[in-house]
Amino acid sequence: MHTYIALLRAVNLGSRGRVAMPDLRDLVAAAGHSDVATYLQSGNVVFTSDRTDPEALSADLRRRLAGELGVDTPVLVRTGTEITGIAAHHPFQDGQHDHAKLHVAFLTAEPDPGRAAQLDVPDGAPEELHLAGRELYLHYPAGAGRSRLTAAYLEKRLGVGVTARNWKTVTALAELARQRT
Repeated sequence: MHTYIALLRAVNLGSRGRVAMPDLRDLVAAAGHSDVATYLQSGNVVFTSDRTDPEALSADLRRRLAGELGVDTPVLVRTGTEITGIAAHHPFQDGQHDHAKLHVAFLTAEPDPGRAAQLDVPDGAPEELHLAGRELYLHYPAGAGRSRLTAAYLEKRLGVGVTARNWKTVTALAELARQRT
């Protein structure tokens, strides 16, 4: 069995994209996966499966969400090994004691190298970023809530879909994945 983490983009934000976590767990289990758990209300699902293709898992879960729960949203899937590797080190962690200011943006694909090379923070913004493959490590020294370095900004600059999680969520998901291996 393989361990996976599915990250749903933009669910349970205000009144749009409402997904109850028991319904999400039931949907993932009905898709043939085991040991299903959700974390928080923001669309984080950890599960095991005998399937070996994360991209196929992503497409299947997205189709099921749309068909069964009426929520059409991107679903990004990472393996347990990937998420534990991501959580092993945040490049801005050493200088930051407030982990609420650390985030990881998960990308739907590796961005075009030309676009990635031009990625920067908006003029005058205090944020820091570090792109590593399909993950973008972020440091929001003034907090993420009012930052101009948003998912929409990142998607426009990189040309790929983005969903972000704070560091506490990333490390919690890594721990849930470790418990399944």
